[in-house]
Amino acid sequence: MDGEIVVQDLELQSLIGFDGNPLNGLILHPDGIHLVYPLGTNIAAYNWRTKAQRFFEGHTNVISAVTVSNSGRHVGSGQVNYMGFRSPIIVWQFDTGQLIAKYESHKVRVESVAFSCCENFLISLGGVDDGSVIVYDIGKREVLCGSSSVKSTAGSATVLRPVHKRGECFVVAGDNILRLWTLNREQRNIQGLDGSFAKIKRKILCTVIDRLDEYAYCGTSTGDVMKIKLNFSADTAVVAPTNAPTLVGCFAKYPPAGKSRRGPSAATAVELYSKGITALYLVADGTMLVGSGDGVVELVKQKAREVGRGTRSKPDSTRLATPTRPLLVAVKSANVDSSVTSIQLMNDGVVLVGTVNCELFAVRAHDFDVTCLFTCHTSVVYDLAFPHGYSKVFATASKHDVRVWSVDTLQELLRITVRNFTCSGVLFSYDGAQIVTSWNDGNIRIFAPETGRLLYAINNCHNKGVSAIAMSKDGRKLLSGGGEGQVRVWQVDNLNGTLQAVLKEHKGPVSSIDVHQLGHEAITASADGTCVVWDIVRFTRLSIMFSSTIFTSAKYHPNGAQLLTCGTNRYIGFWEALDGSLIREIEGSSASALNSLDVTPNGRYIVTGSSDQMVKVWLYNEGVPTHVGVGHAGVVTNVKVSPDGRFVVSTSADGGIFLWRFPHAADTAPPGSLCSANSVDGGTGNRREQQTVRSRQLSLKKTLPARKENINVISKVQKVRAATDNGGPSVAATVVGDGNATETAVDGSVKCLCRRGSTVTCVCCDHGTGGRKIKPFGR
Repeated sequence: MDGEIVVQDLELQSLIGFDGNPLNGLILHPDGIHLVYPLGTNIAAYNWRTKAQRFFEGHTNVISAVTVSNSGRHVGSGQVNYMGFRSPIIVWQFDTGQLIAKYESHKVRVESVAFSCCENFLISLGGVDDGSVIVYDIGKREVLCGSSSVKSTAGSATVLRPVHKRGECFVVAGDNILRLWTLNREQRNIQGLDGSFAKIKRKILCTVIDRLDEYAYCGTSTGDVMKIKLNFSADTAVVAPTNAPTLVGCFAKYPPAGKSRRGPSAATAVELYSKGITALYLVADGTMLVGSGDGVVELVKQKAREVGRGTRSKPDSTRLATPTRPLLVAVKSANVDSSVTSIQLMNDGVVLVGTVNCELFAVRAHDFDVTCLFTCHTSVVYDLAFPHGYSKVFATASKHDVRVWSVDTLQELLRITVRNFTCSGVLFSYDGAQIVTSWNDGNIRIFAPETGRLLYAINNCHNKGVSAIAMSKDGRKLLSGGGEGQVRVWQVDNLNGTLQAVLKEHKGPVSSIDVHQLGHEAITASADGTCVVWDIVRFTRLSIMFSSTIFTSAKYHPNGAQLLTCGTNRYIGFWEALDGSLIREIEGSSASALNSLDVTPNGRYIVTGSSDQMVKVWLYNEGVPTHVGVGHAGVVTNVKVSPDGRFVVSTSADGGIFLWRFPHAADTAPPGSLCSANSVDGGTGNRREQQTVRSRQLSLKKTLPARKENINVISKVQKVRAATDNGGPSVAATVVGDGNATETAVDGSVKCLCRRGSTVTCVCCDHGTGGRKIKPFGR
C-alpha cells in the first residue's frame, strides 16, 4: 500500500436497548420528539418520528447519571470510574453534539446531575465515596463552589432535584436527609437548610417538585410518599426560603374495598407500595404517576383530608403515632414486572416507563394498556450468529434465553427462554430452518425460527455443559465441545441426533469450533492452549497448534488456506491450514485479551473484539488496523460481520448490542482457491455437489412436514417476541425443566412483548383484543 494507514474511528450505526439502571435515566426531550437515554459509554438521542439515533460520545466507563436542560439545548452526564480516580462530567450541545465542557470533581462515582432552571449552572452529586455536591458555571467553564452533602445523623444522599422558579436553589435527599441548598454566586458558596422530619425516619429514593416550588413529593423505600413544604416566599425574586423545609405528612394508598380493615384501626389502614416508590411524575391536572420497585405503575390523586371530631385537637400526636396516612387514591394501574426507574409523559398522552431490566414500556394514559418498545440483555451475551446469507436478523445467546433481533427496526423478534440455565452458543442451520442452541446443562436444543417451538433436543451431550457448537453446511453433522474438553460429532437427521464419534484431545474447555466450508474438517480451540484440526469424515486429528495462551476463537479463512486464532496473549495468529504451522502473529491489543474474531466474507478484513472494550477492523494481508470502535461499557464478548458485509455487530459483558457501519466496500464474493467448492475437479465436483444437495432436499421433502419454518421470512411475519395473552392460547417460546416440552399457539402466530394480566393488550395480532388490531407505539 502507498502511504501510511491512519487509524480512524469506527462509525456507530445504532445500538439496541438502553441502560435502565440510572434513576431518571430515561428523559423525554422538551421538543417531544427525541428520547435521551444512556447505554454503555454513549448517550443516545432517539427520534420517534424518523427512528434515527444520534450518539453523544466521550465517556470511558458506565454512565451513572444523565440530564437535559429545560430548553433542551444542553445534555449533561456523569459516569462511574475506578477506585481512586475522579469521575468526569460532560456537557454537550444537543443540536450539534459538540462537547461544551468536561471536568472532574467527584471521586469514583457521579450519583446524579441536574441543570438549574436558569441553565447557568450544572449541579452534580457525588456517590458514597465522594459525599459532596458541586456547582459548575457553564458560562465561565469553571467549578463555582461545592460543599459536603453528608449529614452526621443521616446516611448518604442519592437524589438531586432543582426547583423551577429559582435558579440558585436545589434539593438534595437520601437516607433520612432532605436539604434545601441556596447558591450565593458572589461569595462562591452554597448554604443548606435541613428539613425537619421530627421522629419519622425515611429513606428517600426519588423526588419531584411542583411548578410553584411550594411542595416537594418524595418517594421512600417504605412505600409511601412524603409531602414536604419548601417554605419559599411568594415573591420569586426572594431566593432564600423563609424557614427550613417541613414535613406535611407521609401518604399511602387507600386499600381496596375487599382489603379494608374493621375495628378501631380501620381509619388508619393503608396500603404501601411493595419494594418502595422508585419513580414519581407530577401531572399538570394535579394527579401523580407513581412507579414502585415491584413494577406497579399507578395514576393517583390526593384525597382531601377529612376534618372531624378530634382531628384538630391533636394532629401532631396522630401523625407521629401513625405517620403514614391514606390520602392517595389509585385511579389507574398497570404492571411492568420489574423495578421502575424512570417515568416520562409524552404530549399524546402516552406514559413512557423505564425499568431496571433495561426495558422501555409505553402505557396509554386513558386505559393504561402496556406495550413494550425496547428491550435488551441485562447480563453477558455469550454468543452471536447470523443466518447464512441473510443480514436482516441475528441471534444472541445469554443467561436464561436466546433472542432474535431485527436489524432494520432494532426490535426483538423472538425470545426463547429456558429458565435457570445459560445459553453458551447459538447458530442457524444452513437452510435457515432451525435455531441450534447449546446450554450449560449439557443439552443441545433445536428450535423453529418463527414460533420458537422446540423441534427436538439432544440430551446429556457433555457432563460439564456444552461450551461451543458448529454445524456443517449440509446440516447433517453437528459438532459440540464441552467443558471437559471433548469434541463430539452428531449425525442430525429426521429431527433427532445420533452420536457418531467422540474426539478426545483437549484437556480444557472447548471455546470455539469452526467447520470448513466443504464440511470435511473442522478446527477447535481450547483453553488448554491448543487448537486442533480434525478430519470429521474419518474422525482423526490432522494437525495441532500450540501456544502459551488461552485460545478464545479460531476461524477458517474464506479461501480455506489459512487459519486465524486469538486469545489471552493479545495476538492474532495466522496458521497454515495444511500442517498447522505458524505463519505470523500480530498484536491485536496492547493491554488486554482478544475475546472474539471474525473474517469478512471476501476475506480481506478481520474484525476483533477485546477486553479493553474496543472493536477493531484490520487489513488481512497487511495486518494493520484501519478503524477502532469505542463505546462498550463492558468487555466485548463477540463480533460478527454481516453476510452482506455492510455492518459489524458486537456484544459485551453488560448486555449491550452495538451495530457499527463497516468502513470498507461491501464486496461479498469470496476469492477462489484450490479448496473452494467452485474449483473442485474443474466444475465437475461442483455439479456433483449440487446434485447431492438436490437429492437431499428431495428426500427431506418426503420426511418433513410441508410447512417448514425459515429464518428468511421471520422479519416479515413477526413484530416482536413471543409472549402470552390474557388467558388465551399461549405462544411463549418457553422451555421448562429439561426442555422436552414447550407451549405453542394453536395457529402458530407470534405475539408482541405484552405481559400477563388484565392491563395487557397485544399490538401485533388480534388475540385478546376482541378482533382489534392496535398499531404499535412509535411505528
